[in-house]
Amino acid sequence: MTFGQTIALGALAGLTIYLGLPLARLRLLGDRARVALAMFAVGVLAFLFIDVMGHGISILEDAVTALSKGKGSFGHALWLGLLLAGGFVAGTAGLALLERRAKPSGPVSPPMAGGEAAAALTVSQADALAAQADAARKRALQTGLAIAAAIGLHNFAEGLAIGVSAQAGEISLATVLIVGFALHNATEGFGIIGPLGDVRPSWRWLGLAGLIGGGPVFLGSVVGYNVTSEPLSLAFYALAGGAILYVIGEVWHGMRRYGHRELGLAMLSVGLMVAVVTDMVVAYGGG
Repeated sequence: MTFGQTIALGALAGLTIYLGLPLARLRLLGDRARVALAMFAVGVLAFLFIDVMGHGISILEDAVTALSKGKGSFGHALWLGLLLAGGFVAGTAGLALLERRAKPSGPVSPPMAGGEAAAALTVSQADALAAQADAARKRALQTGLAIAAAIGLHNFAEGLAIGVSAQAGEISLATVLIVGFALHNATEGFGIIGPLGDVRPSWRWLGLAGLIGGGPVFLGSVVGYNVTSEPLSLAFYALAGGAILYVIGEVWHGMRRYGHRELGLAMLSVGLMVAVVTDMVVAYGGG
């Protein structure tokens, strides 16, 4: 498989993330619909967390096993361990710090009611409510982009796998990886829009979110075809794992206020199983 074919198919695998994003333009009715979609997204994200951390820990385990058999160095194993820990912390605490800096400031509380200020009070309250609604919308969109970034880190690692297998001449494996990742990425669009609730994003926002989440498959294919680096793969696995865990917590916390706990847990299970099934396509082809 040529370099051009590899990056073209890698881009196609990433573009399937746009299949689920347009649903965010539909007005969801009621809290049950919001909880169902958001917790389905959490299920998909939970699988991605297990997947990326499993790959990252596997790289570290191989280094430790080689060390125990006298075939590796302590320094190499320690370096990979620090990469895993540092990447995970950067993905969790780093993302929390970035979101905190970008978080819109809360509205000023309206003045106390009284006498001739009644009319001014009404205007002040209306302004406060409008500011609260605007802050809530901005936070929902920021959370969606944070999820897209976490998914993008995961997808970069997927792109690396595509590029490495194609460069090694394993065309059948690369093809199956591309098909499997394309199916898998189609479900990840729900992970991005799930926490938006009744916030209706613009087409521009959806385009940006899809680029952030799906574009790294293309980039990873380019890098994987030209560079083979175990530490690089481990670093991105750790970053993705930390970021995904952070946004899972954010979405879970945001959905608690709506109730419908049993529905949410059921949809979490459905999302997890859908992600597992799509991933089995890759496993069936030996990926």
